[in-house]
Amino acid sequence: MTSVLHPSWHEANQRHLMSAVKSIHGVLTRKGAMVDDAGSSGEASGEPAEQTIEALSPPPALERLCVAFGLSTFERDILLLCAGVELDSAMAEAVALANGDPRRVSPNFSLALAALSNPHWSALSPNCPLRLWRLIEVGNGESLTRSSLRIDERVLHYLTGISDLDERLRGMVEPVPLPTELPESQQRLVSTIVSAWSATKETRFPVIHLCGHPGGSQRSVSAAACAQLGTRLFALSVQTLPQQAPDLDAFIRLWQREAVLGGDALLLEEREWETLDTARELALTRVLRQLDGYLLLCSRTTRTIPDRPLLKLRIGKPTPAEQGALWRSSLGVAASRLNGKVDALSSQFDLDADTIRLTSAEALHTACSDEELETRLWAICQARVRPRLDELAEHIVPASSWDDLVLPEAQKNKLREIATHVRHRTKVYQTWGFAETGQRGLGISALFSGQSGTGKTMAAEVLARELKLDLYRIDLSRVVSKYIGETEVNLRRVFDAAEGGNVILLFDEADALFGKRSEVKDSHDRYANIEISYLLQRMEAYRGLAILTTNMKGALDQAFLRRIRFAVQFPFPDTLQRAEIWRRVFPKQMPMEPLDFASLARLQVSGGNIRSIAMNAAFLAADTDRAVSMDHLLQAARGEYAKLERPFTDVEIGARR
Repeated sequence: MTSVLHPSWHEANQRHLMSAVKSIHGVLTRKGAMVDDAGSSGEASGEPAEQTIEALSPPPALERLCVAFGLSTFERDILLLCAGVELDSAMAEAVALANGDPRRVSPNFSLALAALSNPHWSALSPNCPLRLWRLIEVGNGESLTRSSLRIDERVLHYLTGISDLDERLRGMVEPVPLPTELPESQQRLVSTIVSAWSATKETRFPVIHLCGHPGGSQRSVSAAACAQLGTRLFALSVQTLPQQAPDLDAFIRLWQREAVLGGDALLLEEREWETLDTARELALTRVLRQLDGYLLLCSRTTRTIPDRPLLKLRIGKPTPAEQGALWRSSLGVAASRLNGKVDALSSQFDLDADTIRLTSAEALHTACSDEELETRLWAICQARVRPRLDELAEHIVPASSWDDLVLPEAQKNKLREIATHVRHRTKVYQTWGFAETGQRGLGISALFSGQSGTGKTMAAEVLARELKLDLYRIDLSRVVSKYIGETEVNLRRVFDAAEGGNVILLFDEADALFGKRSEVKDSHDRYANIEISYLLQRMEAYRGLAILTTNMKGALDQAFLRRIRFAVQFPFPDTLQRAEIWRRVFPKQMPMEPLDFASLARLQVSGGNIRSIAMNAAFLAADTDRAVSMDHLLQAARGEYAKLERPFTDVEIGARR
């Protein structure tokens, strides 16, 4: 295991190593491998140097390495012979003289077999420790025994007391820093991991399988557990595992050697959205089965590992109550000045401990006033958790407010109720204990139904602006797939990405995806029903708000509707509502002639069409450099009706003759 060693240990370890090297130098002298020992400065006396292993704790690096890899006396001496060439110029000169060439300072197996005690041919085998664990490197030569031998750089550093990661692994793994502090729920997981590994009396430690969305909490818990055991933790993305057998075998051997030399632990991480292909699945299975030592796996779903003990732990972010406590601790005295806004942060954003601390520090550093601190905290949280849904969703910046929404009062009240549920769900679910009675049905979902242009998308924007949350419109053409199982994968990517950011998901015009489940006639029907069932489960468990819009409410499955919490019908606007929409549709800075809103309200169009007519009329006016007039609106209305393939009626034309 890696530990901070006292300088005296390094000095004693160095003396022990050089003493062992000089012993090998003496052996060469006694065997006659050295032509003339005059250049040894009296150091190669031919007598083994005094050893003081018992005085060192932990034992010298050389002795630990020999025990860990099971080296024989002959293999140990070969390693010392190669190390001596790098560390002692007298040894290099002795080898050169033995080779009969002052330029050939590298030892070889032929020299080792002739000069060292207890030689055995098996030491040359690729399956024996020296070559299997790449403790030495064999160069190109006229034969195996005549090929030059060189100690591996990482092994040489280890023998001298320097425990540093192998250079060949640096591009693949990254060190995981130790978390500052963990909440109680995660401390319990740390204790479970430490207990499981501490109870193991052999190198085949159980793999710790951390199930859940990969992220900071998994890393923090893993690093804290490793720190308690006195070892470092390194993380490796499963997607970067070599796929070719020789490269994968080389990685496994290098890391296994690293685990032995440094006692380091490895955390294998699956990326949050990606699905492993067959080659990487096989590579991951090989790594899990063959690597010994401290090994952790972080993935979304549970796995089984043949012939390997496995401890499965579900790990997530701190509880909402713990997140609130972390916010208060990180913000210090500033938390008391935010007038309860800390609870809003822990309610709306699901963050790990490190993210909360970083966010607090950044906001405190940049904000000047309490009001600015509140704004900065919210903005930084949104930026940190904003999901990467660019391939499947469109990020909508809300521009509409309650004043822009023209709806009957009953519908507006229902929308305000939705906002209330989202805003206070943590208080009701966690503080007041509703979540303890069951997790089913805790997701907040809404169905907006009505004709196109009646304000469904605008209502979603209003809610996003009211709640200060990101709004993402899902592109169903990219989610729904004709390939069996692909739609479910895409839906999982959407919900997994949105979960941490607590965004509002808008499945616009969702009829194609959320239609009536078909009778099972073939495998495609069966998988389609599985995908819809999966969607229902994710919506019920989703921490944020999921909104579905449809033009045909009657096409939806009743079983689906029963599991939707809110249903809001957006009616086609009547004459009074259309007149109000006309009054609000024009920007304040737009030049207008006096308009007859009562006449315009006679046009039998929805709010979306009204906006389109108003904008087209503005372009017509801009082209003539005039203010928008009724003539411009009439011309634009004719174009809109033509687009809708609807004729003007006499009543509508009579609105402006």
